[in-house]
Amino acid sequence: MGTHVIKMPDIGEGIAQVELVEWFVKVGDVIAEDQVVADVMTDKATVEIPSPVSGKVLALGGQPGEVMAVGSELIRIEVEGGGNHIDTPQAKPAEAEAEPEPVPAKPHTEPHTPAQPTIAAQHPAAPIVPREPHDKPLASPAVRKRALDAGIELRYVQGSGPAGRILHEDLDAFISRPHISASQPPSGYARRNDSEQVPVIGLRRKIAQRMQDAKRRVAHFSYVEEIDVTALEALRQQLNAKYGESRGKLTLLPFLVRAMVVALREFPQINATYDDEAQVITHHGAVHVGIATQADNGLMVPVLRHAEAGSLWGNASEIARVAHAARNNKANRDELSGSTITLTSLGALGGIVSTPVVNTPEVAIVGVNRMVERPVVVDGQIVVRKMMNLSSSFDHRVVDGMDAALFIQAMRGLLEQPACLFVE
Repeated sequence: MGTHVIKMPDIGEGIAQVELVEWFVKVGDVIAEDQVVADVMTDKATVEIPSPVSGKVLALGGQPGEVMAVGSELIRIEVEGGGNHIDTPQAKPAEAEAEPEPVPAKPHTEPHTPAQPTIAAQHPAAPIVPREPHDKPLASPAVRKRALDAGIELRYVQGSGPAGRILHEDLDAFISRPHISASQPPSGYARRNDSEQVPVIGLRRKIAQRMQDAKRRVAHFSYVEEIDVTALEALRQQLNAKYGESRGKLTLLPFLVRAMVVALREFPQINATYDDEAQVITHHGAVHVGIATQADNGLMVPVLRHAEAGSLWGNASEIARVAHAARNNKANRDELSGSTITLTSLGALGGIVSTPVVNTPEVAIVGVNRMVERPVVVDGQIVVRKMMNLSSSFDHRVVDGMDAALFIQAMRGLLEQPACLFVE
């Protein structure tokens, strides 16, 4: 028997270190060739690390949330034959070990499929003894999310991982067994003293870092404009009634993108990125629109590329495609990078006003608030109109307040007279 060491692979783009997000194996597991052993995260995407060999897991090189250098030891596997590593008893892995064969890294395309339950067969009706409130269960964010979706309190689940860590297979066993609760579930109004600490790792850490960096470095200012979208909504509904079956249904987003593209022709300085370290502003001809998208594990910003060249339905289809990929954790690095301006919307939850955070290194983000019907005065008469606010933020180091206001007012004019969106 020999030992095969998998080192953290070079994922490309000059990345020197990545964050270990989740293990899919544990010490003692027998794994197959090409089986995914871990998820790691770069600044742009989650990447799966498969094993190039079959064997038994001897050691794991890090804990979820740990930032690991490219080339550091990720996992050690016992294999048939000589392996790629000369194993010295009680010796720690050395930096100068022979370089193993490259391990291909592939984008995260499929969710983790939990292993078949084993515990239930051994203890078919064992009582569930909850942890004490101060005894906080160990589990990865993925396990916590799955437990939350299933309505399971992790303090009732027995963990089989290192230090009692709760694994996916422990959840499988808990769900499948005919368990007997040690106590009745507490009333929703019962007094509680429990708490839970959740490690900020993976995508949530990246989001926190980017938001903190944006607020620290960018001189934010926001501008809100009210828009009458009655005519726009009438046009959208008419187009959907006539072409919805053949071309697909249109939401407001492709109209907003179109208005943004047309308005940027007059204000190209807003379709820009700012490298504040090099003190260089780049004005972009291409309009690559970031579409802020809420996924289960956090905020993602997939990119609609070359919105300036897309048709109404073409942009609508691409928005739907990249947003679906982001929500299902299937977006690749190219689909999550390179935006020049961002559009963010909470749809029906959009509220009246918001103050979105600029998606650096961009200098502008356009936020869409909820559409409502309310009375307004038109030509001296009170009428019911469909109204909506645009709440947008800008980097005041690059964008002057007058230019920001004129840009949003230009979008307003286009959206209130939607025929102008298609006049060349």
